[in-house]
Amino acid sequence: MAKGEITNLSVFDVRFPTSLDHHGSDAMHTDPDYSAAYVIIETDASDGLKGHGFTFTLGKGTEIVVCAIKALSVHVIGKQLKDIVSDFRGFYRQLTSDSQLRWIGPEKGVIHLATAAVLNAVWDLSAKQEGKPLWKLLVDMEPKQLLSCIDFRYITDALTEDEALEILEKAKSGKAEREKYMLKHGYPAYTTSCAWLGYSDERLRQLCTEALEAGWTRFKVKVGADLEDDIRRCKLVREMIGPNNIMMLDANQRWDVKEAIDWVSKLAQFKPLWIEEPTSPDDILGHATIAKALASSGIGVATGEQCQNKVMFKQFLQASALQFVQIDGCRLASINENLSVLLMAQKFQVPVCPHAGGVGLCEVVQHLIIFDYIAISGSLENRMCEYVDHLHEHFKHPVVIKNASYVLPKEPGFSSEMKEDSLQQHKFPDGKVWQELASKP
Repeated sequence: MAKGEITNLSVFDVRFPTSLDHHGSDAMHTDPDYSAAYVIIETDASDGLKGHGFTFTLGKGTEIVVCAIKALSVHVIGKQLKDIVSDFRGFYRQLTSDSQLRWIGPEKGVIHLATAAVLNAVWDLSAKQEGKPLWKLLVDMEPKQLLSCIDFRYITDALTEDEALEILEKAKSGKAEREKYMLKHGYPAYTTSCAWLGYSDERLRQLCTEALEAGWTRFKVKVGADLEDDIRRCKLVREMIGPNNIMMLDANQRWDVKEAIDWVSKLAQFKPLWIEEPTSPDDILGHATIAKALASSGIGVATGEQCQNKVMFKQFLQASALQFVQIDGCRLASINENLSVLLMAQKFQVPVCPHAGGVGLCEVVQHLIIFDYIAISGSLENRMCEYVDHLHEHFKHPVVIKNASYVLPKEPGFSSEMKEDSLQQHKFPDGKVWQELASKP
């Protein structure tokens, strides 16, 4: 039972210097410092539990998200947690519909990233108070209770609340068996860690060899900067992983529409399952054109990590502009908005393969995709969750991978709590890590 009045909301600018080793590098983001605007919520409840949440950034600009979170805090401090949880839809709408703050959105950009961080912290606290990992909290909720968390405004032309209820009711059959399956086998993952764009061929070979030895069968390759280089690197990876393992490509929004079609057509010889973010993440019709052009090659289009809200996902699905939905635990407004996208994806029968390339993203999105399999989709066909092998050591309850699958989290909460020492060391700009880097010539 949710309890306590929220008495404090703290927010921190936390950055990790991943650009030094080219971790996370791609065709558009060549020097990312994986970062987070990190929120801690406290209440006056006697249990002393705190809610931890964050949104993901790439370094510069995190301070802007921090300012937006502080602006939203007036809607949080002084609230009773039980009142939030009993009317999650209303609380979501309060955060997204502030009559002045929504002008710098609405429901997109910096203010939406800030909303995600706040809501993630609230969900973490709620799950901790219930003594359940978040995936289990969601699985155990009745369909109508789940739907009460979703704001259906703007999406009822694609999914009504009655249709969503029907999906959840239908999925009740076999839930217990699917939960047992997940507990035994985990959720299938793919790795992006082998083929960041800034890695040398030698490093790529070494990481592919290690991944194959560890049992990985699904590999993503960053492309888009130079065609001849892409051909060489894709050939290298395909030779390393063999003809039967799965390869995906990710251009991170590099191309125009025609350029994307021409470029990917030249990479089709390497049999990729999908091309991810081939053009602007806002260009729904452009994605649809690319998807139609590549269909004969058996290459799907995947996108979503920078899809700004549920309305855009709605239109991507309506336009048949993507064959793989890539939700993100920190781009959309937390569980509330992601639930609506999972349900729309199920209605349109498009598989969900979450994005998790960033600090803490694996930790949080695992809960969503595990819940999706158990309580919504009931399918693992063409479904997998991204995994990157970076920065997990900074979390109190990091993800566990076994046999190239996510092991289900058992600790209460959203797996979103950073270790205190890591937080202090990496606060920007006064954490020890950043002070030492600043002192170097």
